[in-house]
Amino acid sequence: MYNLTAFTKEDMNHCAIKLRNMEERSHSMEETANRIVRYLYENLVDPRTGESACTLVRFFKTHPYGDLSPDLQEAAQAILKGRSVMRATKCLTLLATAGDEPYWNDRQESTGHQAIPLIDEDFVYRAPMILQLIQQFGLEVSAVIDTAPTLITKASNKAFNVFYVADAVGSPHIPAQMQFVLPYKVQSVLGFGGMLPSGNLFAVILFSKVSIPLSTANHFKWISAYVRIAIENFDRTNVFAPNAQPLQMR
Repeated sequence: MYNLTAFTKEDMNHCAIKLRNMEERSHSMEETANRIVRYLYENLVDPRTGESACTLVRFFKTHPYGDLSPDLQEAAQAILKGRSVMRATKCLTLLATAGDEPYWNDRQESTGHQAIPLIDEDFVYRAPMILQLIQQFGLEVSAVIDTAPTLITKASNKAFNVFYVADAVGSPHIPAQMQFVLPYKVQSVLGFGGMLPSGNLFAVILFSKVSIPLSTANHFKWISAYVRIAIENFDRTNVFAPNAQPLQMR
């Protein structure tokens, strides 16, 4: 178990190795991602209550629209409301989710987040949380949404980084304040990830019910590298699990 308010270097090393090994006997990136979010949800604990410190943990990956399943393409189209989308358009796709509500443990139950089409830079700039995640990762928006090989090569060499909002309440970077942040007592948001060899972005996002200090956020830069190792074997194939089943609550 780990305490996000006092996350030590030893915790960082232990957690990183645990997440690195989540690919063992896994057959897809989605299966590995499910193990990662479940491990974090169950092992990041609020010492005051003994319960999960996170109300929600999610794993996202950008994926070309044309390679998505019909149901995910439909979810992306619903966001665009009739606007056309090219097959190569990157979609920020929800691969795994674990949280306090039963329906937060099945990615197919998500509304509005299953596949977010990043159709152009203007769209991203109007999505404050996605924009901040990309910028705090030290990436250019163009590198994330573009499929040009030169951009992919440069982006892949970027250092891993974190997306960190110390005070989620009232933050312009965290949407759904009245519907999510306030009722679920979200105090801080921490995302970590980076670019895969394919040029696709991956990100794990923690919505925490405890305040996360900057020192903890910085430790997750290192953890990002280990998560990438766990998933990169599935970067170009077997991204989605066949007949995926929702996670079972512990």
